[in-house]
Amino acid sequence: MASALVVAPQADEAEALVSGFVRKGLPSQDVSIGRMKCWFIPVLDVLVAVGGNGKAQFALQTQYLIDLCPEARLVICAGAAGRLSNRLNIGDLVVATATIEHDYKEHFISEPLPCYEADAEILLQFRRVASYHQFPFGVHFGRIASGDEDIVDASRADEVRRTTSALCVAWEGSGGARAARFSTVGFLEIRAITDAADGQAAKSFHQNLSTVLPHIAELLIAWRAQRDQVTSGDHVRESI
Repeated sequence: MASALVVAPQADEAEALVSGFVRKGLPSQDVSIGRMKCWFIPVLDVLVAVGGNGKAQFALQTQYLIDLCPEARLVICAGAAGRLSNRLNIGDLVVATATIEHDYKEHFISEPLPCYEADAEILLQFRRVASYHQFPFGVHFGRIASGDEDIVDASRADEVRRTTSALCVAWEGSGGARAARFSTVGFLEIRAITDAADGQAAKSFHQNLSTVLPHIAELLIAWRAQRDQVTSGDHVRESI
């Protein structure tokens, strides 16, 4: 049905994302993929789905979607995040160069934290979009920390930043990355900053979610438009 699966952790994140597409004039279609209710954005050839809370549930439902959508070549984990860098503002986006699993604690042997690099070609496409397109919000590239833990304390946020070198922190990305790697499809994580990963994080998350998640939709629209332009140009050159 779609070449790209955009999987949001929670229903309110997915609904805010879909509303962003609709506000830009891109209608959605309600579809069922097996047991999952999803939204198909025909113009973008994108399927939006809910992956569930936490790394394990997100990996399970993402794998389920991959199995039922064999034409999909890319999984995008899209949702909210808490900032770990003061360079980021509420509403800014972080496109992950890598997703690093901050709560994977191995004590028997000393190993680096599990880290999943973004699909290199897709990441390059998004860098081009950010370079050529003027957005009313910032688009940053860097690591995203992933772990089943609400980061709501400044000292804990600083610890995660120091151990991962991440720009922001969220939960489910590494689960999606594991499913994509297992199925040999591309993976990318994009997060919209809703809070500062501090004592006000929960309040800020709920206040900002519906406003900032559509920014991801705006970035995805620009990405697809640029990719289509490049593809059209290649076809023209081939015909000459």
